[in-house]
Amino acid sequence: MKRKLEISELIFKIISYTLLTIFALCCLYPFVYAVSAAISGRDAVEYSQVVLFPKDIQFDAFKRMFNNNMFWNAYSNTLFLTLYGTIWALFVAILGGYALSKKRLLFRRGFNFFLVFTMWFSAGLVPQYLNYLQTKDVFNSIGITDDKWLVVIAMGMAAMNIILLRNAFEGVPSEIEEAAIVDGASEFQVLRQVYIPMSKSTIATVALFFAISRWNGYFWARQMISNSNEHPLQVFIRLQLEQYTDPEFMAGWNEVFASDSMIYALIVCSIVPILVIYPFIQKYFAKGVNVGGVKE
Repeated sequence: MKRKLEISELIFKIISYTLLTIFALCCLYPFVYAVSAAISGRDAVEYSQVVLFPKDIQFDAFKRMFNNNMFWNAYSNTLFLTLYGTIWALFVAILGGYALSKKRLLFRRGFNFFLVFTMWFSAGLVPQYLNYLQTKDVFNSIGITDDKWLVVIAMGMAAMNIILLRNAFEGVPSEIEEAAIVDGASEFQVLRQVYIPMSKSTIATVALFFAISRWNGYFWARQMISNSNEHPLQVFIRLQLEQYTDPEFMAGWNEVFASDSMIYALIVCSIVPILVIYPFIQKYFAKGVNVGGVKE
């Protein structure tokens, strides 16, 4: 039998649900507006007639974008950075988190301190940039000329995610590990068959963090990748924005869609993959952050 809510509880729930609904609508509105602006006519966009729903619907902006080979090239570069960047960063984070979770690790306390220290203090943007330039020279000297690998490998370290995985691994009962060792399991077998399966929620959450970071990566990709054919989607969108806001370029604009519609079409297409993947990982999200973020 359900307990009847008191007046104070009922008021609290009404206020909470109302605020959450307003917050959700505020988060949803920019995406809805971007879709509407992307498929609305030129006059409707240029004269700010689009508020929520599209007007004078057309899909020429999407057609122009889909027929642009540079767009698909940038999309493939982003998929490359997201896939391999997530795999590499997750590989480093799992090994680092597993090692730091072991009390028998020599100088464990010092390693943990230096890991957290990097979250408190940073060397600064210029030293980091110079470090990446030196790393780029090393890569070129061994024959790696594709700058995308620099973004994948050199930027595969994330202290916060290693700490999340370390805390999750520390929550695995030591008795299970001891039983596996008694059965003859090696260190890597213990990690692969015990720790990883029992920390799937945290690993899935960390993988989502890495994937979103790589998918939305702009600054270092813009600075480090010199070849325009290797630019990811976010850099391509920025370059298109600069082009479509250039008065000289826009002087001869004679299309049925506004230049802003092209930008909004690019933004929509850059968001869709994350919207498709996120629901499948959402069930792990809250559990993974709680397990990895709280240390008993």
